[in-house]
Amino acid sequence: MSRGARVAAGDVLGEIGAHVPLRLLVPPDRSGDVDRLAAAGEYATDSVLAVVGGHEIRMAQHWPVRRPRPAGGRLPADVPLHTGQRAVDLLFPVARGSTVAVPGGFGTGKTMLLQQIAKWCDADVIVYVGCGERGNEMADVIEELTELTDPRTGGSLAERTVTIANTSNMPMMAREASVHTGATVAEYFRDMGLDVVLIADSTSRWAEALREFASRMGELPAEEGYPAGLASQLAAFYERAAAVRTLSGASGSVTVIGAVSPPGGDRTEPVTAHTERFVRCLWSLDRDLAYARHYPAVSWADSFSRDAAALAAAHARGGDPEWLPRRGRVARLLAEADRLADLVELVGITALPPRERVSVLAGRLVREAVIQQNALSPGDAYSAPEKTSALVAAVLAVLDRCLELVDSGVRADAVEAVDFTPLLRARESAGPAETAAVVAARDQVLARLREAV
Repeated sequence: MSRGARVAAGDVLGEIGAHVPLRLLVPPDRSGDVDRLAAAGEYATDSVLAVVGGHEIRMAQHWPVRRPRPAGGRLPADVPLHTGQRAVDLLFPVARGSTVAVPGGFGTGKTMLLQQIAKWCDADVIVYVGCGERGNEMADVIEELTELTDPRTGGSLAERTVTIANTSNMPMMAREASVHTGATVAEYFRDMGLDVVLIADSTSRWAEALREFASRMGELPAEEGYPAGLASQLAAFYERAAAVRTLSGASGSVTVIGAVSPPGGDRTEPVTAHTERFVRCLWSLDRDLAYARHYPAVSWADSFSRDAAALAAAHARGGDPEWLPRRGRVARLLAEADRLADLVELVGITALPPRERVSVLAGRLVREAVIQQNALSPGDAYSAPEKTSALVAAVLAVLDRCLELVDSGVRADAVEAVDFTPLLRARESAGPAETAAVVAARDQVLARLREAV
């Protein structure tokens, strides 16, 4: 931009050198002629870098946190947000600019899942709000972010992360304001044309702060003592997620992922019940899966994604038209295995017909070779889309061969006795974006199936 130019709200005045491409914008409530513009150089955060219409503009901007920042218009949320977590990217994907709720009781791995998404998702900026969480958990998050390397840029993950810490020992009003603060910070970066993920951990603690504040103000309590306007306030928070056309004509997005901590795992309590009404995706964490050491413990029976149909078109445009049929088949295999699980406990697996015995085997292979993920493994903490597709294709190819064998008269117990270990270990032995090792594991198992015949 040059001196004397006519600028409007949201126009870019200059660029700020940083790890994330930041831009100096005309504030949404300002416009006019550029009276002065600072030369290239290094400046303090509160330095005046431009004067527009008689108003000084600094790098730091002030904005009321409860008022959404304006945008030029909403865009369709049809671009996938890759989280690097196979259970999410495969079964319950989320679009950039969409909303997610993550309900889960104590010990189900909720915070760990959110931290994994903060580390590995392909957003430009992460805004992590620790609302009412323990201080040691927030300290661990910050420490890990400084130590881990961003797989996209090679720098530290902390360089693209904003952490807002309102721990459980902080005042009630700090917790009440924390999620609004996070949303405003996210919108600030969104207005620069960046894709932002806002993680709120947890909205239940925020709702408890609302309940305490309403009680002190003498408001009439509604269900379980929460204020009558709880649903409206939850809706207003999640409504700030969007893919937008910014005031300067660029595109940006804010994706909101909110954790919910229902007391005792009761999903009928008000915060969880209202949140499920407003979000596009639900990643429900299952206590039984967590106690069975299956992580992430995302329940394929109780979760959903309303973005899947829109994202299927995006995958087709990206060269993967089989993404939606592949996802549907994996979901059906898991559902069929769950249906047969109770029957197996009752009569034993040997009483089942051969194809149903293969269905039980299919559920095990899908769970252990694809859905399960090790957050502490260098090769498995993050899974690129191509690795996820390779793992699913490998498992489906092996299962197709198993069905062919039992249909041709091979005994089901002979198929079950085959060593599937190479396929089960491929997710950890292969690198985060490696597919050759997965294909080699598939071929090795297929060779063992041929030997079993």
